[in-house]
Amino acid sequence: MARILITSALPYINGIKHLGNLAGSMLPADVYARFKRARGDEVLYICATDEHGTPAELAAAAAGQDVRTYCDEQHQIQKAAGEAFGLSYDWFGRSSSDANRALTQHFAAALEANGYIEERVDRMIYSIDDARFLPDRYVEGTCPHCGHVGARGDQCDNCGRLLDPTDLIDPYSSVSGSRNLEVRDTRHLYLLQTRLEQPIRDWIDGRQGWQTLAKSIALKHLDEGLIDRGITRDLKWGVPVVAPDGGPRPGMEGKVFYVWFDAPIEYIGATQELADANGRTWRDWWRTDEGAGDVRYVQFMGKDNVAFHTVSFPATILGSGEPWKTVDTLKAFNWLNWYGGKFSTSQKRGVFMDQALEILPADYWRWHLTAYGPEGSDAAFTWEQFQSTTNKDLADVLGNFVNRIVKFTESKFDGVVPDGGEVGPLEADLARDMSAGIAEATAAFEAMEFRKACVALRAVWVLGNEYLQVAAPWTVFKTDPVQAAASVRTALNLVALFARLAAPVIPSSAARIAASVGVDDLSWPEASGPLLDLLPRGQKVQATEVLFRKIEDAQVTEWAERFGGAEA
Repeated sequence: MARILITSALPYINGIKHLGNLAGSMLPADVYARFKRARGDEVLYICATDEHGTPAELAAAAAGQDVRTYCDEQHQIQKAAGEAFGLSYDWFGRSSSDANRALTQHFAAALEANGYIEERVDRMIYSIDDARFLPDRYVEGTCPHCGHVGARGDQCDNCGRLLDPTDLIDPYSSVSGSRNLEVRDTRHLYLLQTRLEQPIRDWIDGRQGWQTLAKSIALKHLDEGLIDRGITRDLKWGVPVVAPDGGPRPGMEGKVFYVWFDAPIEYIGATQELADANGRTWRDWWRTDEGAGDVRYVQFMGKDNVAFHTVSFPATILGSGEPWKTVDTLKAFNWLNWYGGKFSTSQKRGVFMDQALEILPADYWRWHLTAYGPEGSDAAFTWEQFQSTTNKDLADVLGNFVNRIVKFTESKFDGVVPDGGEVGPLEADLARDMSAGIAEATAAFEAMEFRKACVALRAVWVLGNEYLQVAAPWTVFKTDPVQAAASVRTALNLVALFARLAAPVIPSSAARIAASVGVDDLSWPEASGPLLDLLPRGQKVQATEVLFRKIEDAQVTEWAERFGGAEA
């Protein structure tokens, strides 16, 4: 049994997340976690709300709340939304936790002791109208590299380059819109990434099996040359900056650590939160000198987060000189686009998690975003494609197979798994094809190639439908009900098998499918194991309500009018 540590990028606290966020980190992490648990591995899946920095302060101000109250409410909202989508976190923590505060201050002290942090007098943008220094995300302007208007002071979302606020052309305050800005002196702590460039490069070169997307983004930033990064900000909300001994730090009063310094540390902090709440251990997951040497650590995130997780966070871990576990595999996703543009939390563009569940149950979305998500390249969400894939994959192929064979069993075999009849070459061929399909799906899930895995799942479901078409138990029953029983029994075993295969992606539906043939086993099947004769003869079966209702054209029209469609 392997030990698998899984983290997905922390969602910002500034409002419930959209389907692009879900598809780019949280959902694939959950699918992988469910798959690995189903194979019998020990899994720890950690996520948290990212609560510090500019997004939280701006969102709280817009909501007319103090930032603590706002974050308290939003954490519960986001936690509930994740649970409603079936995200099976072992713990959903908060970067504002006491554990993360202590760990962040600990890492800063360790880095400073090793010569990787220094104080600098910085020239930062001060807003005269706002009467305050503006941290990076409070400043927007034109990107000096690609000319994108609306680039933030920490990063351009268009070209992905990391920025400082003073790099921007024609900057303005995102608080008030004022352009009455000037540059003033202020004192801050800097992480000396330039001294860690070679250790980071050596670390990246030592990662095996990374996808091209993640590794290319990491090497791009290294090849362009790392810069020393300011890790403190002039904000009221965040992890307070303290002296290495934990006491006040002269000249740094009222400053907090930069959100991108403390947020990744919350992966560790959230694990400690879980341990504190449930009496579990946590250091054996994160300290290689205390048992984490056998842990495989996998991260999931959108491509815009890769630079911080392959450069900045490793700089923190490696620079500490302590034996912390670092990521083994980083799975990066491209963007899920909304009719040619991007989903956007700040601009309220697209469909958000709570809105999606008002329309359809979670499994409809889970299937589409996994099977057709932005894995190998950017993907476009359209209502028409969502309708088509739902109707074909879920309603026509999987749902139709399950419903018609269970209802036929109820009608002709008293609602029990029938005995009698002999299986033959047709079933032998089916078993061989099923084994091959399971092996293909297993390999794809293990490689975190989720679109390929879903292609394999759908192909297996199609094989089941093709088997029924050839075996035709409804026709054979008219002349030889005993022989018809053999193909019905085989098909009912396929129902149980399909539930096990579907469970990582559509867990709620998988449980209903399994229950329809009287079982609750959702463990992942082994390709070489018995597959088609596991249900006891005489076991009760009962058809469920329609598993997947088809999406009608009128619904697509209604949703396009509500959320936007091609005109968006």
